[in-house]
Amino acid sequence: MSVSELADLLPHSQPQLMLVLLIFFLAGAVKGVVGLGLPTISMALLSLFMTPAQAAAMLVIPSLVTNLWQAGPVETLPGLSRSLGSMQVCIFAGTLLGALVLGAPAGQWASVALGVALVLYACWGLAGKVRAVPPSARGWAGPLAGFVTGWITAATGVFVIPAVPYLQALALPRDHLIQAMGMSFTVSTVALAAGLWLNGSYPAASAGISLAMLVPALLGMAAGQRLRGVLSVRAFKTVFFCSLILLGIYQTFEGIA
Repeated sequence: MSVSELADLLPHSQPQLMLVLLIFFLAGAVKGVVGLGLPTISMALLSLFMTPAQAAAMLVIPSLVTNLWQAGPVETLPGLSRSLGSMQVCIFAGTLLGALVLGAPAGQWASVALGVALVLYACWGLAGKVRAVPPSARGWAGPLAGFVTGWITAATGVFVIPAVPYLQALALPRDHLIQAMGMSFTVSTVALAAGLWLNGSYPAASAGISLAMLVPALLGMAAGQRLRGVLSVRAFKTVFFCSLILLGIYQTFEGIA
């Protein structure tokens, strides 16, 4: 697919295409620095000038590929899948049920829901502390967190709440936490794509655009990994989450107005 063909599929103009490419590069860079945030930042910025459903369809392939990468190594994945399997099943089920009940994320209430999700996620990120989940509660807490995450994914295209706080509350070793987030995000991305397809919001043209957006996302991720060595992650997270709060407030009031 050429740049001109891709531009024709996107709303309005080729300058907007360049803006979309820049957004995916920025989202990839954020993921490279902090290990998450590609779908969150891309949904937040893309939804400023397109519907949440269009933005969600565009992020499927970049999110899937980068999260599959993060879900390695393969050797430790079976054990992690056994301990978090019920959560992943409920993420998938919650996303599909949400897609059938709510429809594709579109309209003013989708923007409001996205704005609220961004503010909640950013406030959690700034708080920095998560209470540990006792082993006795994991049998029901994991599936519940997964189902709620799936429902929010269907409504907003953002799949970090409450999955990431829950995974952090398990007190996993750092490498296992990163792998668990990659696995959870991968399941969420596949479920989101399936939900969009069920609603007729993921045509072949969307898949082509999404595939093209993989290039700036990977370039941004590589740049972010380099930045991580010279940048204070704490300072970066503070700016990142404060920016999400502003974007979320804007999305919420824009949807209500």
